[in-house]
Amino acid sequence: MPLGAAYAGGVQLGAHALERLDPAQRERVLRGCSTNVDNLDTGHWETLLSSAFVVEEPMPLPYALLLVAVLGYAEYAYGAWWTAAVFLFGHAAATLLVYGALRRTADRETRRALDVGTSYGFNAVLGALTSALPRGAVRNAARAGLLAVAAQPLLRRGRTFTDAGHLVALGVGMGLSVAVDCLSRSNHRKIAHN
Repeated sequence: MPLGAAYAGGVQLGAHALERLDPAQRERVLRGCSTNVDNLDTGHWETLLSSAFVVEEPMPLPYALLLVAVLGYAEYAYGAWWTAAVFLFGHAAATLLVYGALRRTADRETRRALDVGTSYGFNAVLGALTSALPRGAVRNAARAGLLAVAAQPLLRRGRTFTDAGHLVALGVGMGLSVAVDCLSRSNHRKIAHN
């Protein structure tokens, strides 16, 4: 079974199990896994990993299928370890960048907000996958389009820090994509010179 499908299935099963807990237990588990400002300020760095494996409620089927498709294609194109590394790095990097921005400015409610889920890692992998597109106009248009879609929620009323986190995670993934492009060009030049 592909790693992405196993991950999404495990997260979904975990969400259904959480629903069966009494509300106080469920809240305790979610808060213990959350990468909110209060948890990170008190040194709960393990939440950088645990938060990627917990969702507040079962994922809607269209999102779950899209998650499996993106992770599955990434595994096909670059391998399971690459996909897992980009997912976890993007999740942690976006979380830490958002945390850094909120640390001094967040109100009490935001500092304690639940912050768990698959979306930061998903956006990072999606951004990194742009390196699989043909170079030139297609790749550039895809990157611009994805950034525009991710930035759109920031323009509405009622935006949240997670909206910014999605854009940051996508940017982290695209940064990795650009790095892959540069390494690929560098290797092609070395081969051509030999």
